[in-house]
Amino acid sequence: MSAKIWVISDLHLGHQKMAQYRGFESVEEHDELIQQNWNQRVRKGDTVWILGDISMEKRADYAKLGLLKGFKKVVLGNHDLPKASHNQELLKWVNSLAGMVVNKSQGWVMTHCPIHPSQLDDRYRLNIHGHVHSQSLPDSRYYNVSCEALDYTPRELTEILNKK
Repeated sequence: MSAKIWVISDLHLGHQKMAQYRGFESVEEHDELIQQNWNQRVRKGDTVWILGDISMEKRADYAKLGLLKGFKKVVLGNHDLPKASHNQELLKWVNSLAGMVVNKSQGWVMTHCPIHPSQLDDRYRLNIHGHVHSQSLPDSRYYNVSCEALDYTPRELTEILNKK
């Protein structure tokens, strides 16, 4: 069986207020559900793209990534501080960091924040993104992979691409 590529965003591990906003009794319950859902789907040899906001600017929460299966690659989000010390700590738990990921041949881009519609017009047919803590944007060229939109479970990239 070949390795799969998965996508998810806005884990916000260790973030008490986000756990409450999302309807969880505690941050532990929130983080445990993400870990359980992730590890039920992702295998050891799979790759997961995390499209930003791993925690809420707390390096201590990066260690929770060690409980998650697969190779982890990160597109940095607005709550992933671009400080060298934070990136060094994050790289202990993930395989790579990026600002965005572009696949020109298939016409898609992965970002944390949705890019402006004018940037899609001539360049990409699809923007896979996070940051928006709701189901989706009213434009079919966007695919939101925030935890809330995916029931706190990584989504397979091929599934996303086949829907669009």
